[in-house]
Amino acid sequence: MLTIVAVAVLSTVSATAQDKWTGIARYAADNEKLLAAPADPARVVLLGNSITDNWPKFHSEFFAQHTHLVPRGISGQTSYQMLVRFREDVVNLHPKAVVINCGTNDIAENGGGPYNEDNTMGTIMSMVEIAKANKIKVYLSSVLPSKCMYWASDKTNIQEKIASLNARIQKYAKKQGLPYIDYYTPMVYGEVRELNPKYSTDGVHPTADGYRLVMEPVLLKALRMK
Repeated sequence: MLTIVAVAVLSTVSATAQDKWTGIARYAADNEKLLAAPADPARVVLLGNSITDNWPKFHSEFFAQHTHLVPRGISGQTSYQMLVRFREDVVNLHPKAVVINCGTNDIAENGGGPYNEDNTMGTIMSMVEIAKANKIKVYLSSVLPSKCMYWASDKTNIQEKIASLNARIQKYAKKQGLPYIDYYTPMVYGEVRELNPKYSTDGVHPTADGYRLVMEPVLLKALRMK
């Protein structure tokens, strides 16, 4: 009996830890409500990390106005974690398209291991392939500029890593015939290539003005939405 109880407890702990790492449970209830509502043939999922997670918190009016846009961002997540929840938060919602924004936390090494650009690109390619197999149009977006990740201040060459990854993403998008959404260019500032202080207070995340004045017009133009 003790053995059975111990196994049950360990299984529960393991499942809880797994759910926390994958983030699959984060939007489970919201996804159920979305699927219970009438189908939306124009639905576009915004898959991302804290950049996407903060968006509806900072400017909820944008999503109230553009109800086709479905934000599915989880703060701190790497591209690997997004890949794990791609079916639950993207495929199962039957969207017309998905906008993938990732890379910041890979470069910050949130996963615990050293950053590897090839691995990150491989993960992005896997998400693209899954989307294509399910007839979901893909938009790939740039990583936002930053000169230092404040929670990972020991990491170096951040600007170079971001620029290199963005170049790879853009090249891959062109090769695959996918639209590339460039948030980087209108938000980068100065020779140090930081996130424009006009649109950020921490050097990584946009403020409400950053979303409203820069990212939203860029996104809507790419999606050809008014």
